[in-house]
Amino acid sequence: MTAATAKSSTRVPELPDIEVYLESLRDRIEGRVLERVRLKNPFLLRTALPPVDTVAGRRVVTLRRIGKRIAIGVEGGLFLVIHLMIAGRLHWRDAGDRREPRNVLASFEFDGGNLHLTEAGSKRRASLHVVEGEAGLAALDPGGRDVFAIGPGEFSRTLRERNHTLKRALTDPRIFSGIGNAYSDEILHAAKLSPLALTSKLSDAEIARLFEATRSTLTAWTERLRTEAGGRFPEKVTAFHAGMAVHGRYGQPCPVCGAPVQRIVYADNETNYCARCQTGGRILADRALSRLLHDDWPRSLDELG
Repeated sequence: MTAATAKSSTRVPELPDIEVYLESLRDRIEGRVLERVRLKNPFLLRTALPPVDTVAGRRVVTLRRIGKRIAIGVEGGLFLVIHLMIAGRLHWRDAGDRREPRNVLASFEFDGGNLHLTEAGSKRRASLHVVEGEAGLAALDPGGRDVFAIGPGEFSRTLRERNHTLKRALTDPRIFSGIGNAYSDEILHAAKLSPLALTSKLSDAEIARLFEATRSTLTAWTERLRTEAGGRFPEKVTAFHAGMAVHGRYGQPCPVCGAPVQRIVYADNETNYCARCQTGGRILADRALSRLLHDDWPRSLDELG
């Protein structure tokens, strides 16, 4: 891993990661009795009613993805909704295995094993909600469209409802469901579109290309992560995968054209892209560095050298 990728070693698990988590959980806890929830950090729980103890002794009847959240439904219409945020992760231990991972915030004890929720670092952003019924779930849903539940026409209308950059449109949970920083980079590279292109200025052909790239990228990565898990519980959900084209690969060669991958850094995130494949060779201004370098800021791959 390079210094660039090490900077972004954690991220919010996105649709492919959540789907593989859900598949692994279905194999292990669907139909099982949730015997107890042990909270090791009370700040994880963001709801008071229904009380978390009311889920004890109930059988798991459904598991769902709500955006980037995992919803575990038990008998009686109650749901435990987990949002892992940036550093939260899930770990499974079979019955009889008393080993606990580090940094456990909560443990969900089933008759077949224990599910542990951990969070690395000192910031506590992961959350657990206990809600009742479909109305309770809906209140936690940001409302973004599932790209696998809509066709190209609805995708186009959804994209054009607001005038945003493509990067923002793809990662806004109120617009599309389950897509974040990592897979948006991969989608835009596959679609050969700039992360800063405005949704209002896209042609019909570009939107069609983006629709296909979104579906194919998310499908391919879900299948890849499923294969890597190999039936085991996915213990290592990371920010960077060796097979990614641009995400986390700043300065490394684009696998398509060989040009060095570029980045835009903002706050705790960065956008990675290939200037040759996505922006016609133009290097997009990084706000912090371009302010520092002024006229020395390279504006094309040719100037970069």
